[in-house]
Amino acid sequence: MSPSMPDDILSTLEAPPPAPAGAQLQSADPSAWLVAPGWQPLVDEFFRSAAGQGLLGFLQQRLQAGASIFPPQPLRALQLTPPSAVRVVILGQDPYHGRGQAEGLAFSVAPGVPFPPSLRNIFKELQRDLGTPIPALPQPGGSLVKWAQKGVLLLNTCLTVEEGQPASHSGKGWELLTDAIIRQVSQEAQPAVFMLWGAHAQSKRPLIDASRHLVLTANHPSPLSALRPPLPFIGCGHFSQARAWRDAHPAPV
Repeated sequence: MSPSMPDDILSTLEAPPPAPAGAQLQSADPSAWLVAPGWQPLVDEFFRSAAGQGLLGFLQQRLQAGASIFPPQPLRALQLTPPSAVRVVILGQDPYHGRGQAEGLAFSVAPGVPFPPSLRNIFKELQRDLGTPIPALPQPGGSLVKWAQKGVLLLNTCLTVEEGQPASHSGKGWELLTDAIIRQVSQEAQPAVFMLWGAHAQSKRPLIDASRHLVLTANHPSPLSALRPPLPFIGCGHFSQARAWRDAHPAPV
């Protein structure tokens, strides 16, 4: 995201470059996973640690066993959104487990993929809150790459998953890295908006300095909870609140 942060950051989707259909993880070598330079020290420290080495060993074992693991670039959110550019953080749980869906960004799907229910509800709330039309398929579709490029850190707390097995890589070590990422954003100089949807995302609230950042909470956008009390996702108004906060806290030039 540039310091001027365009007004359409949370209301415009453009067509990203196409991704190979069904792409999956090819190796457990983190040197093949590109990240922006500002994230590199944190990432390197994690993969040197016992937890990081254990995670890489687990991934290598599963790949050798023939598992199909998504996405092909687990750290893509860190590649597209440098720490100095983060203005909004949206936390997901783990990647989509259907072939061809996950593209390394929370809630985002590869170009041309039908919208999963949670992403459709995100678009519905954008339309209700900001008047943003729901994007058409196949283009621009449900890829949120342009959000990431404009300062929205779309971070899952677990960064890989096996085909057809939701949460199959939870508790294997990724959460230690993503907790550290959340802490780093919280400690950055510029204020940011954290959107915590659902109990899992809200469990990360203690990692965030709420005296410096805006923390917004609501139910998860899943159809199972999007309309339920106490904090329905549909009607939460998070996108307009984020825009107002951003306007009141401009990025340093």
